[in-house]
Parts: sequence; structure tokens; C-alpha cells
Amino acid sequence: MPVLLCLSASHRTAAFDLLERLSVSASDLGTALVGSGDALEGAVVLATCNRFEAYLDVSAPSAARARTGEDALATVAALTGVDREELTAAVAVHSGPAVAEHLFAVSSGLESVVVGEGEISGQVRRALESARAHRTTTPSLERLFQRASSASRDVQNRTGLGGAGRSLVRLALDLASSRIADWRTQDVLLVGTGAYAGASLAALRDRGVTEVGVFSPSGRAARFATREGVRPVEAGGLPAALDAATVVVTCSGAGSYVLTPELVSARAATGPLFIVDLGLPRNVDPRVGDLPGVELLDLETIRLHAPLSELNAPDDARDLVGRAAAAFTAESSEHQVTSAVVAYRTHVFGVLEAELDRLRKRGDADEATERALRHLVSVLVHEPTQRAKELARLGQGERAIDAFNTLFDLGTSLDEDERGGSAAPAAG
Repeated sequence: MPVLLCLSASHRTAAFDLLERLSVSASDLGTALVGSGDALEGAVVLATCNRFEAYLDVSAPSAARARTGEDALATVAALTGVDREELTAAVAVHSGPAVAEHLFAVSSGLESVVVGEGEISGQVRRALESARAHRTTTPSLERLFQRASSASRDVQNRTGLGGAGRSLVRLALDLASSRIADWRTQDVLLVGTGAYAGASLAALRDRGVTEVGVFSPSGRAARFATREGVRPVEAGGLPAALDAATVVVTCSGAGSYVLTPELVSARAATGPLFIVDLGLPRNVDPRVGDLPGVELLDLETIRLHAPLSELNAPDDARDLVGRAAAAFTAESSEHQVTSAVVAYRTHVFGVLEAELDRLRKRGDADEATERALRHLVSVLVHEPTQRAKELARLGQGERAIDAFNTLFDLGTSLDEDERGGSAAPAAG
């Protein structure tokens, strides 16, 4: 029966440079994974500034499932150009019920650099939307990601984990504040118009910034500027906007450097310039940080300065995630047990029909007899059916399936990975 797998590389297991290289081809990876073998039915790829994950719906038998995971890693390595051994060393593999608990924790911000950050839930949602657009999702993955969104909302609403200030953007600006005495006097250039740009603008305004220009490599600056009440920087206007800026915040999805040493060097010669690069891949060529008068704060530096107090998530948030994951696993188990229940009922009613046919041929059956026998069999199968569903909801669906197979030789199964999940390093 199908099982969920997750290949996970994050700030806890991988260098920033590796995560950056993995993110470059993320948009095409889901399609490539689904096309890599018959056993891999669906894929949702989540790529953020501190994490790269592939959630897979696998239909291979348990004996062949490890091979499917290895093939998926090989596909990722081939498409991204990352060395297979380097990738394997950085990836943890979650399977079965562990996948739900991991994704629910990720979506709730419990696995982020800044625990409780609000941006990650939107990124998880957009990963599912991208999979839908590329036709790589499946009913199991849809249920998984929809439950993840629900779990994230519960954590945000019931624990206060996502309170103001729990944000990678805000952490970056906090670090920048050690160099900027008064944000109210700064002229800020914002590069990008996506979700991080909106979060960055809100954080800047909270610090008193009033002068903001926005530039978009993809040409969306005018629309963002009109909506947010800031200055648009049109194509060709980037050098002039740099000349006026004292702070630059980049958070674009552009796949190449937006700021290069050649572009920034003239501005650097006129006075100090502080640049915060929140892009993945990087929006700013690292060599820009070597220019005199320029201070560059990138995601690698921000990650290293995450407050140690943020590394321990509140117990109540973890409890909520655990309960939500258990409920999802029970629901999934009930779906899996359904096939055994259907096989059991089909078997029993097949025996009934055969017996009724035998009675008809002997002339011993009439309408009342048939009605009574059908009613009796319905009553007899009702309690085992309900008990099987109860066991599934308790996470013990294998007991019901084993019982049906032992008594009726139905041939249905709940694979070992579906009975319990684990996280382990990827096999080499």
C-alpha cells in the first residue's frame, strides 16, 4: 500500500551553500521525481531559505521502498548538480507517520531558524499550489498538506508562538540595528515584491522607516508600490536608486545576482551602505561585501546569530503538533483498513450468495428465508467492521488487517513503514 516519504535537508543538517544549490531547480524537481519511476506517484517540493524537502507518495512494496528513496536522491542530485555523496550526507529520510509530524512542525515554524516564524506556513501552502500546477500531487499528499495548514493555524492561534517579532526578516533587521542608529533617517531600497518583501516592508515601518523604494527584477515594482504606498523603481532605474539608498534589503526570487560588485562599487565610494540579502538563491554577489564602505548581512550570517533561546519550542506547541499528526495518522490508517474491511465483507457476502444459490437449486429458499439470512449476515459483519475502524483510529489498524487475513486469507496488508515511521539518514 502507498506510504509517504520525506527527503529533508535543512539548516540543521546542511550548509547554506548546499541549500542554495538545491533551491535553484526546485520548481522542476517535482515533475522530474514523478517521472523517475512507476513507484513514485506524487511529489511536493518545499524550498525555502533554510530548508529543501521533497514529500513523496510511494506505492512500492516495503522491500523496494528503500530503492525508491535512493532513486529519488539520484534524481535530485542529477537535476541540481549536487554531488550524490554530499546530498546523502545532508538528507534525513522520514517515512510513514513521521512524515506528518515533521511537516506539521515545519509548517508551524517549530523547525525554523527563528522558532515560530510566520512566513513558513505560506511557503508550505505555496509548495502544494505549485505541485497542483505541475500535476504532481496526489490525494494522500493533498490531505497531508491541508492538515499541515490546519495544524499551523492551531499553533498560531492557541499558543502565541507566532507573536510579533518571530520572523527571519525581523531578526535580520535586529542584527542590522547594531550598525544603524536611527532607522527613521534611512532611505531603504527594497528588491523584490513577494511575500518576504511584504514582511520586510512591515518590519521596516515598525522601525520608523518612511523612505522606501522598491525594485523588481521581474517588473512588478509598480503594482507593489501602488498597493503598499512606496516609490517604484522602474527598469533601468536601479543604479540611481542605489545612489540614494543607505540600506538595501533584497528578497527576490531572481535566479541570478541582482546586485554585483560592478553595480554597487560606484555607490560604495560615496558613503556607507548596509545590505541585507534574504534571497535564496542569493540576490547579492558575495564579493559585494568586500567593497570598502559596504556591509553585507546574508542568510548564512543571520542563521548563525539566531537566539539560542529560540531553539527550544514551547511544549504546548509541540503537543498540538503531536496530536494533529496522530489524528492524521489515524485517519490515514482508517483509509488503509477500509480495503481490508471491503475484502472481508465481500468474502462473507460471497459465501452467503453461494449458500443462497445452493438453497434455491434445492428448492429450500423463499423470499422470507433469503431476507432473514441477509439480515443475519449484516448483523454478524457489523461489529467486526466497526471494531476494525476503531482500531484504525487508535493507530492499530494492522491488528484488524492481520485478523482478517488470518481468519479469511484475504491477502490485504499494512506494510511495516505504514505501522510506524522514523527518520534516518539517507542510505548511501
